[in-house]
Amino acid sequence: QVQLVESGGGLVQAGGSLRLSCAASGRSFSLYAMGWFRQAPGKERGIVAAINWSGTNTYYADSVKGRFTISRDNAKNTVYLQMNSLKPEDTAVYYCAADRSGSRATRETDEYDYWGQGTQVTVSS
Repeated sequence: QVQLVESGGGLVQAGGSLRLSCAASGRSFSLYAMGWFRQAPGKERGIVAAINWSGTNTYYADSVKGRFTISRDNAKNTVYLQMNSLKPEDTAVYYCAADRSGSRATRETDEYDYWGQGTQVTVSS
C-alpha cells in the first residue's frame, strides 16, 4: 500500500510559479511511475504530466508543455511538479498518483493504482 500526500498548492497571480510536491510512503516508490492530474470544477480529471520510475521517460499534456516540469527524487520518495507561467485556466485541484507498472510515463487515469487527496491551485487573472 502506498500513501501519497500533495503539498505546495495555493493562490498565485497569472504568470507566476508554484512547485507541487508529492511525498510517498512505502519502500517501493522508486519502482512506480508517477503522474500529476488535475480536475477543474465541472470537468473530468485529466493528465498533466507523468514520469517513469527512473525519470528517463516523461509525458506532458499539450496544454502545459514548455511551462510545467515533472521530476522525482527517489531517495526522498518525492515527485515534483514545477509550474511556471501559470494561467487562470490552470486553476484546478491537482492530484498525484502512482502506477505500479513503473516502466513508462503512463497517461491513462485507469492505469494508476494509488491517489493522493489533492491540492488546490488557483491562478488569478
